[in-house]
Order: sequence, then structure tokens, then C-alpha cells
Amino acid sequence: MRAIRAASAALLGAAALALTVPTAALAVNNTPYDFAVTPSTVAAGGRVTLTAGGCPSTTTVTSGIFDTVTIPQNGAATAVVDWDARPGAVYSVQFNCIGRIGTLDLTISGGTATPTASSTRSVTTVAPSGVRGGTGGSFEGMNGAEIAAGGALVAAAATATVFVVRRRSSDRRH
Repeated sequence: MRAIRAASAALLGAAALALTVPTAALAVNNTPYDFAVTPSTVAAGGRVTLTAGGCPSTTTVTSGIFDTVTIPQNGAATAVVDWDARPGAVYSVQFNCIGRIGTLDLTISGGTATPTASSTRSVTTVAPSGVRGGTGGSFEGMNGAEIAAGGALVAAAATATVFVVRRRSSDRRH
């Protein structure tokens, strides 16, 4: 009976650790360079600033919603988002610095930067749909301290579980 409790506690701890590792791995930047898209949410036709800090050469930035942009060494550049970008869509922005690739997301907001003549004349009825869920800008990524704090919380929970299970089993001896 004691082995079953210990195995259960070990499996719970391993499961908790396994669930935290993939999110931490996704948040880590796979390049040594500081790529950024500012703002991370923009209206169709709006401008974004692209930066590639730390890159020892020029950086080429590509995306499906603006023309290819070249950023000078340790510099910044501006890109204009296409007018036909879909509101609410998330587009991938790819940075290439001497073969090291970094990818960031750019979200298109619901409205447009300025109305065009054709958009003010036509009236389109859109059927109601469900809520568009997502992180909504509340998630910018994790740093090493946040990952370490999450790992410490998981380790503390696993240790507490083992302690409680062992304590309960020692109290019930006849």
C-alpha cells in the first residue's frame, strides 16, 4: 500500500513538471539576438518598428503582411502593414540575422488606421460569432527568473505531496 502512495506522488510530481516544461521551452528565444516588433498589435495600414539588437550584421525581416525590410546592424526599421490584413489575425514575422532565424507574432487589431473611400460607402453585415479568445497581449514571454520561479513552485508542490503522504502513512500504523 505504501508503494502505491509513493508511486502516485511521484507520478503527480512528474506530470506537473512535464506540463510546465513545454510552455517554458516555447517562451525561450532561440537566438542570441534581441528581435522585437513594436507594437505587437497594429491596425491594417499601420506602422510597426522592427528592431534587431545585438545582430553583428544586417537583418532581413519578412512577413506576409508587409514588404521585406532590411535592418542595419544593431538598428531599427519601420514597416507599413498591408491594408488587406485581416482584422483579428495573427501573422508571423521572421527575422534572419546571418542565418539565425527568430520568429515573432504580429496581431492585426479590429479596426483600420484610417478609413478608405470604399470602406465608408459600403455597408457589410457580419453574422455574430463567438468570442475570439487568446492571450490578448497579456503574454509577452517569460524570462529565466519566471521559469525558475515556476520550477521552484512545482518542486515545492511535489515535496509537500510526498511529505503529506509519508506523514499520513506513518500515523496509521497499528
